[in-house]
Amino acid sequence: MRNNLNQLPLYLFCCLSLWIFFIEMAMSQNTTIPVKVGVVLDMDTWLGKMGLSCISMALSDFYASHGHYKTRLVLEIRDSNRDVVGAAAAALDLLQNKEVQAIIGPASSMQADFVIGLGDKAHVPIMSFSATSPSLSSLRSRYFVRATLNDSAQVPAIRAIVQAFGWREVVLIYLDNEYGNGVIPYLTDALQEIDTRIAYRSVIHPLATDDQILEELYKLMTMPTRVFIVHMLTPLGPRLFTRANEIGMMEEGYVWILTDGLTDILSTLDPSVIDSMQGVLGVKPHVPRSKELESFKIRWKRKIQQEYPTNESFELNIFGLWAYDAASGLAMAVEKLGPTNFSFQKSNTSRNSTDPDTVGVSQIGPNLLQSLLSTRFKGLSGHFQIFNRQLCSSAFQVVNVIGKGERGVGFWTPENGTVRKLDSTSKPNLGTIVWPGESPSVPKGWVLPTNGKKLRIGVPVGQGYSEFVKVTLDPSSNATEVTGFSIAVFDAVMAALPYAVPYEYIPFKAPDSNAACDYNDLIYQVYLQKYDAVVGDTTILANRSLYVDFTLPYTESGVSMVVPTIDKRKKNAWVFLKPLTWDLWVTSSCFFVFIGFVIWVLEHRVNKDFRGPCSHQVGTIFWFSFSTLVFAQKERIVSNLARIVMIMWFFLVLILTQSYTASLTSMLTVQQLNPTITDINELIKKGERVGCQYGSFIYEFLITSMKFDESKLVNYESPEGLDELFSKGGIAAAFDEIPYMKIFLAKYCSKYTAVGPIYKFDGFGFVFPKGSPLVADVSRKVLSVTEGAKMLQFEKAWFGKRPNCTELTSSVSSNSIGLNSFWGLFLIAGVASSVALITCITIFLYQNREALINLNPPSSIWRKIKAMVTRFDDKDLMSHTFRKSDQLPDKRHQGHGCSYSLASYTNCPPSPSSLLIPTHSNFAFFSEQGMPSSGHGDPISPNRPMSPHILFEDELSNINHEQINKMSCPKTLSKDVMVNSHIKPKSSKCKLNIVENNSRSLS
Repeated sequence: MRNNLNQLPLYLFCCLSLWIFFIEMAMSQNTTIPVKVGVVLDMDTWLGKMGLSCISMALSDFYASHGHYKTRLVLEIRDSNRDVVGAAAAALDLLQNKEVQAIIGPASSMQADFVIGLGDKAHVPIMSFSATSPSLSSLRSRYFVRATLNDSAQVPAIRAIVQAFGWREVVLIYLDNEYGNGVIPYLTDALQEIDTRIAYRSVIHPLATDDQILEELYKLMTMPTRVFIVHMLTPLGPRLFTRANEIGMMEEGYVWILTDGLTDILSTLDPSVIDSMQGVLGVKPHVPRSKELESFKIRWKRKIQQEYPTNESFELNIFGLWAYDAASGLAMAVEKLGPTNFSFQKSNTSRNSTDPDTVGVSQIGPNLLQSLLSTRFKGLSGHFQIFNRQLCSSAFQVVNVIGKGERGVGFWTPENGTVRKLDSTSKPNLGTIVWPGESPSVPKGWVLPTNGKKLRIGVPVGQGYSEFVKVTLDPSSNATEVTGFSIAVFDAVMAALPYAVPYEYIPFKAPDSNAACDYNDLIYQVYLQKYDAVVGDTTILANRSLYVDFTLPYTESGVSMVVPTIDKRKKNAWVFLKPLTWDLWVTSSCFFVFIGFVIWVLEHRVNKDFRGPCSHQVGTIFWFSFSTLVFAQKERIVSNLARIVMIMWFFLVLILTQSYTASLTSMLTVQQLNPTITDINELIKKGERVGCQYGSFIYEFLITSMKFDESKLVNYESPEGLDELFSKGGIAAAFDEIPYMKIFLAKYCSKYTAVGPIYKFDGFGFVFPKGSPLVADVSRKVLSVTEGAKMLQFEKAWFGKRPNCTELTSSVSSNSIGLNSFWGLFLIAGVASSVALITCITIFLYQNREALINLNPPSSIWRKIKAMVTRFDDKDLMSHTFRKSDQLPDKRHQGHGCSYSLASYTNCPPSPSSLLIPTHSNFAFFSEQGMPSSGHGDPISPNRPMSPHILFEDELSNINHEQINKMSCPKTLSKDVMVNSHIKPKSSKCKLNIVENNSRSLS
C-alpha cells in the first residue's frame, strides 16, 4: 500500500503530461489563421467554371503538401454575371462586407478596368489570370497583378510568321472592345518594323449578328489582301470562321492567323467549327510537359465530370493552369507574412453603403503585394515569376489546324525566333504547314480584286523625249494610244507575271496642257490613291521613296553635263608636238645626246669616223644620234659594245617613231572635237546659264547640291529645244540624265559632247503605292526582261541605230603619248648604255695601269686624270682597224723643207729607263700616212703651238728627269723628247738620228 502511495506522484505527473500534450495538440489544430480571399468570375461561362475548379484544387494541393503552414486561404466567391457593373459590385461587396485581403479575378479586361480602382483604394491586390489586354498596363495601378501573359507578348511571334513568308500586307480583324483594341497599337508597330502594311482594319462588335459578319467578310473578299490576323474570343470567333467557310474564304490563297485568345481554346470548340478552320495558323503560350501537369489533368478531368456530368466537351486550357498557379502563388505570399494583423482600417460610414468611399483600407495590403511580387516557383504552366506586375513570357508555340484538332509546327522564342524544335539550334523555320484549301504551297498573300476593277496606270504627257512615253489621240475614235520604250518594257514585265493583271493607261496632264507634266506631281497621285501605279521615265529618288515604292530600275543611272564642241584640227601650227607629252620629249632628247656620247666613247680609239678635230667630233656625236631617227647614219660601228648599245637603241627608236607617227596621223585626220567647258566649277564662277529639262528633279539638284543660282537655270522640253538654246547662246551647258543625253547626242553628236563627272542615281523605275504586293513580283520580272534579248529589241525599236558618235564619257582627256608608256624601254637602253660605258672605261684603265703606277706619287689626282685623258685621245693601234703589216718600208717625211729621222745610238747599250718614255708611235701629231698633222704643224718649229701630245711627253720627261739623266746612252730617243726635256747624251759616241715615224714602237 505504501509502495502504491510512493508511486502516486509519478502517476500524477504522467497524467498531467498527457493532459498537457493533448491540449497542445488540440490548440495546434485550431491555431491556423484564416485569410479571406475573394474570387470574382463569370460563373455561367466555361472560363469561370474552369477557373474556380482550378483555384480550389490549387489550395487543396498546396495545404495538403504544406500542412504545417499557419495560414489558410478562405475563398469568398462572387459571380460577376458577365457584366462590368456586376464585377465592380461583387468586388465592392467583398471589400466592404468580407474585408478580403486579395481578389482573384475578374475574368475579362473590361471588368478588371473597374475593379482595379477599388483595389487601389483599399490597398488590396487584384490578381487576374485572364485579363490580358495591354491597355490595363497603362493604368499604372500599383495593386493590379496580372498572373497571365500580356497580349502584346505574342506580337513578336506573329510578326516573325508574317516576315518568314514575306507577306507585305495584312488585314486585322478584332473585337470592338477593350480586349480587341488593346493589342492593335503593338501589332501595328511590329508590322511596320518589317515593312508590312496594314491594308484594312475590320472591327466587329461583340454582339454582331451573322448578317453583319457576312457583310464585313464580303467587303474583305473584294480587297486584294488575303492575309488576315484574327484577335477574338468565343463565341464571336467561331461564328466568324463558320461564315467565312460558307462564302469560300477558307479556300486556297487565303491565310488566317489566330492570336492566343482563340488558339488556347481550340480543343474546346465544336467539331463543326474545327472543320471550318482547316489550314488556320495560331500562336499560343508554350506549356512544358511535366508529371505534375499530367497528374493534374487526370484529377481535374475526374473532378469536372463529377461536378458537370452532362457536359462532355470541357477541356482544360492555359487559363486554368494560370488560375492554379495564381492561387498557389497567393497562398505562398500570404504564408511568407506569417501570423500578422489581417484587418481593415474601418471607415466612418455604414457597412451597408454602396459608396466606394466607404471601403476600408487593408493593414497588410502593401506587405502582401511585395510578398506576392517576390514569389517564384515552378508551376503547372511553367516558371512562375511576376515582373513589372505581370507574368514573364517565355516561348510561344505555332500550331496548324488540321483534321479534328491542332498540330504543332514550330516554336518562337525571343532568343532564336521561329524554330521547328524548341531546343534546336537549326536555321529559323517551321514544319510542314497545310494551308486553307489543303494547299501545300505558301500563299502569296494577295490577289487581284474580284470586282473586275483594272489597275489605273498613270503615264506622263509632254512634248519632251517621246521615245520613252508617247501619248497620241485618235481624232476619229477619240481613243488614247500610249506607246514608247517604257511602255514596251512594262507590258513585257506584266505579261511575264504568273497571273493576269488587268490594267489601263491614264494620261496625266499638267494644269497647263501645253507644258510638260511635273514628275513629282505625277508620282504624288499614287500616294493620293488616284493612280494604282505610274509607268514612264520616272527616276528613283530617295525623297520620292518616302511615300511610294519603286521597282528595280530598268535603265542605267546617272546625270551628266553636255557642252558644245569646237574642232581644232587645223588651227594649231604646233600640232606636231602634241603626239608626245613634254616629259617624253625631254627624256627622248636627253637620251639622244647620251647615246651619241656613249657611242663616241666606245668608238673614238678604234674608229676613224669618230676622230678628228674637237668640233668635228662634237658634231659627229649629235649627227650620229639624231640620224638614227630615220636610220640614216653613215658612220660604221666597229666596237662590239657599241653594237650592243645600238641594238637596244634602234629598238626603242623604232617603237617611239611608230607611236609618234600613228598619234600624229590620228590628230591630223580624225576630227578633234574639244569641249568649250570641262569644269562645272568654271560655270559657277563665271555665272554661266545652264539648261535642265522641265519637270525634272535635276532643277532642285542643281540648286541644292551643285549650288547653282536659280536665276541661271533655263528649262527646255525637248532635244530640239535644247539645241536651239545652245545655238542662240542662251546656255553654256546642260544637265540631264544619261538616257536623255544618249538620245540627244545621237542626234547632234557632231556639235556637242558630254563632259565632267557622272553623278550617280538609281535610274528609271515603275511606281507603286507604298507596301504594294506587286512590287516584289514586278521587280523580279524586270530583271528577267532587262537581262534577256527583248531589251535589245526595245532599244532598237525606239532608239534606232545610233550614229557612230563618241561614247558618253566622264571627262575629256589628252591623247598624247606619255613617258609612262615608254619608261621601260628607256630603262633598258639606259642600263645597256651605262654598262657598256663602264666596261669600256674599265678595260682602258686596266690596259694602262703601268703608266698610272709609274707616275710619281707627288703628282696630283687631276694631273693623273689629265694624263690618262690625253692618252685616251690616242688611237688604239692594237685594234684590228689600225693594225698593219710588220714589214713597212722606211719612209721619210718631208715637211716644210726639213727632214727628220730617228736613229739608234750606236755602241750604246739600251737603258731600261728608256722604256718609261713614250715612243713616236704614240705621237698624235703624225697622221696615219706618216705625214705631220695639219693641226700640229712642224714638230720642231719654234713657232708652232705645242701639241697636247708633246705636253704629255713633256709631262713624262719632267716627272722622270732624274731617271733620264742617269742614262749613259739611250738607245732610242725622240728628238722632241730630247729637245723639250733638254737632255744631252753623256757619251760622245751616242748619235741622235731623226728618222720618220713609221708608226712602230722603237722601245
